Amino acid sequence: MKETNYYVIKKKAVPEVLLKVLEVQKLLDSKKAVSVLEATEKVGISRSSYYKYKDDIFPFYAGKKGRSITFVIEVNDQPGVMASILNIFALYKVNILTIHQSIPINGKGLLTVSVDIEDSQTDVSAMIQDVEKIEDVSYVKVIAME
Repeated sequence: MKETNYYVIKKKAVPEVLLKVLEVQKLLDSKKAVSVLEATEKVGISRSSYYKYKDDIFPFYAGKKGRSITFVIEVNDQPGVMASILNIFALYKVNILTIHQSIPINGKGLLTVSVDIEDSQTDVSAMIQDVEKIEDVSYVKVIAME
């Protein structure tokens, strides 16, 4: 049996054809296209490209209820940064499982936060982008997902 590996990569690193496969799937799921032919023509890829990759790419937020995700977030050592991050998690209605905060060194600290996402419609990508927009957040990395 062949081993399957999964990777989390940022959108900017994904080849355009794979992003278009996602667009086709979105058109089909939303009923904005009634056939694969119609959807592939709308986004500008061949049906063969769609069929070749359709089972190999899916949005990060797709999946079953009850997923756990662990993030590492580098922050500037400023009051209220963690509160801002937790407020965003609350807006997306995720449950905090664990929080670990390192002692800041040279004005930077690391947060390791594990969350449980019960709503299968939660847009994790948008949530990460909102956390990254916080002024004192340097980066957000997903280190585990199940």
